[in-house]
Amino acid sequence: MIRLMIADDHPVVRDGLRAMLASQPDFQVAGEAADGAVAVTLAAELRPDVILMDLRMPVLDGVTAIRQIRARQPAARILVLTTYDTDADILPAIEAGATGYLLKDTPRDELFRAIRATAAGESVLAPAVAARLMGKMRAPAEERLSARELEVLGLVANGASNGDIAQALHISEATVKSHLLHVFGKLGVADRTAAVTVALQRGVLRLG
Repeated sequence: MIRLMIADDHPVVRDGLRAMLASQPDFQVAGEAADGAVAVTLAAELRPDVILMDLRMPVLDGVTAIRQIRARQPAARILVLTTYDTDADILPAIEAGATGYLLKDTPRDELFRAIRATAAGESVLAPAVAARLMGKMRAPAEERLSARELEVLGLVANGASNGDIAQALHISEATVKSHLLHVFGKLGVADRTAAVTVALQRGVLRLG
């Protein structure tokens, strides 16, 4: 019997998963959590064989919950089940200790196979997720941001507009835009918000 725990903040999702999993004779749902903090506590109490973990949850997000669970239980097997397949979601989850990463549109039979594989200690990735990770691995090493690019990005992170940045650094707005385009290219992002998010996640930028 594979004992499972479901962590998802949507009751409908939890109900649907529980009903689906109940159709398998070797699955038993031992507990459910509606937020990341409860997931951490419940995982310690129940010690389930596999934890199905959503990423976007209140109180504690899924990545933080995964990190905390793995800190307490290094052998915990956590299968992310989410709708998000961006690098900003996948990489932190894997780095935090997720055993596998599936999307919520995964067919039920594939989900069942993934749960059994996870319980057996295997890593399972949705094809789209695996392709993204392979692309990351094959990409050339990211270029380092220059001191001026870091300066510009730091001001962006603090809410400064292009005009504010130009005034603070005594450069033109066109130069600010040029610096930002270089930053976007080096970080592999398309906008200011993503640039700040990725830079913080990778430790390229630090606030405070």
